[in-house]
Parts: sequence; structure tokens; C-alpha cells
Amino acid sequence: MLKEMMENVRNTRPLVHNITNYVTVNDCANILLACGGSPIMADDAGEVEEITTVCGGLNINIGTLNKRTIEAMLLAGKKANALGHPVVLDPVGAGASKLRTETAYALIKDVKFAAIRGNMSEIKTLANGSGTTKGVDADVADSVNEDNLNEAVAFAASVAKKLGTVIAITGAIDIVTDGTKTYCIRNGHSMMSSVTGTGCQLSAMTAAYVTANPTHPLEAAAAAVCVMGLAGEIAYKRLGDQDGNSSYRNYIIDAVYRMSPEQLEKGAKYEVR
Repeated sequence: MLKEMMENVRNTRPLVHNITNYVTVNDCANILLACGGSPIMADDAGEVEEITTVCGGLNINIGTLNKRTIEAMLLAGKKANALGHPVVLDPVGAGASKLRTETAYALIKDVKFAAIRGNMSEIKTLANGSGTTKGVDADVADSVNEDNLNEAVAFAASVAKKLGTVIAITGAIDIVTDGTKTYCIRNGHSMMSSVTGTGCQLSAMTAAYVTANPTHPLEAAAAAVCVMGLAGEIAYKRLGDQDGNSSYRNYIIDAVYRMSPEQLEKGAKYEVR
């Protein structure tokens, strides 16, 4: 099934509208091109509805918020919903400030999302109205491991049911669920945390995957998570003695670009619950 999700992205080349943060906007554009999609970056309220109309999907990332882009996010999200286009939310740093948290709540209230991707701290904030997010990173107390995996899966499933969307919680073990079926994914490498924006890139790629596979948002999101994690593994093996996190970032994008559906099928490490 994951193989089919990738093939559909490559065959349809979905055009994705991104309202994302300026720290990682270039990498998000490049990861979309690498995975087989096509990016448009536009965040002015005067044009976002028009831009969303010509795209197949929308990726909203609250990483570098300001009042101008908040309005644009709401306008674009509502327009995408009206057109039946899938929308992905990345609630970067939700819980770290009042502005971020209230913006995330406003988006969830007014926009229907096909998938929400974040770390455990961010998703807890969305679910409970509280969290321990430190900057844009998950709090240590919120890390998912083998000991608390069952509890984390149950929590993620409850949030997916509550919000009516696919929830993707990424970390040492990734959890992707629609509330009924859950993928527990063990791809990735710890060095990925040394690169700013791997989560932002994944959210952009998830938007491409759910856009290309509109009737299978759970499997599409799980496939995107597996692709990113596997790319992190492949990129790490490529590192030379003089390479650091900058080279690693580029190698991750290269790995996504060169990954075949068969390679994904063989390298994906997941269980379904």
C-alpha cells in the first residue's frame, strides 16, 4: 500500500500551496520537488484564495507567525475546504506561546484538516489545551518510546477521533492514526534532530501525499512519514568524515528524490495496530 501511495505522487505530481515558515521555506519547496510534487509558496491574504484554487492541496505551518499570515492561513484553509482540497496542519511550537496556541485552536475550529503532523508536545496542546513545548521541540517528558508506546497510541487515536483527522506524531517512534487504524513507524535516525526543518519538510511532503491519495489519507500520511525516516537512514550512511548537518540535510533531500517505490516497500519499518 505504501508503494502505491508513492507511485500516485510521482504519477500525478500534485501542486501544493504552502503557507509555511520562512526558516525552512526553501527546504520545503525542495522536498516537494524531490518527492514528485510541485510547490507554490504564497502567504499574502490578497492572493491566497486564488493560489489555493489552482493547487490540489494546502500545507499550513505556523512556525513563524504574524498577524498577516494568520489571516492568510484562515482564508486559504476555508477556500481549500470549499473546493474539497486536502489541507495539512503543522502546529509548530503550539503551547510555547499564547499566539501560537490560540492560532492553532482557531485553525482547527474553522478549517477541516486531512492530517495534522506534529511532535507529542504540540499534539497534546491541541488535544488538552496545555502542553510543555520548549520552542519547537518536544519536551523530554513527551518522548515516545517502547515503554509508553501503547499509551501514546491510545492517546493519538483519541485525538484523531476527537478532531476527525489523521494524526501523525513524529519522534523516536512515529505514530500515524485515524483513530481506528494506527501505524507505528520505526524509521529515521537521531541525527535528523540536528537539521532545522525536517518536520516542516515532512508536513509539506505529507500534503503532497494526501493530495495524490485523497481517498487514503491515513496510508498516504504513513507513507510520507516512512519516506522521510528512510531518507534519514540512507542519508546518514552516505556521510563522510568531513560531512556535517548541512551535508546531511542535502543528502536527505537527495534520498527522497532517488527513492523508488520498491526501496520504500523494502525499507519501511512499521507495524499496524
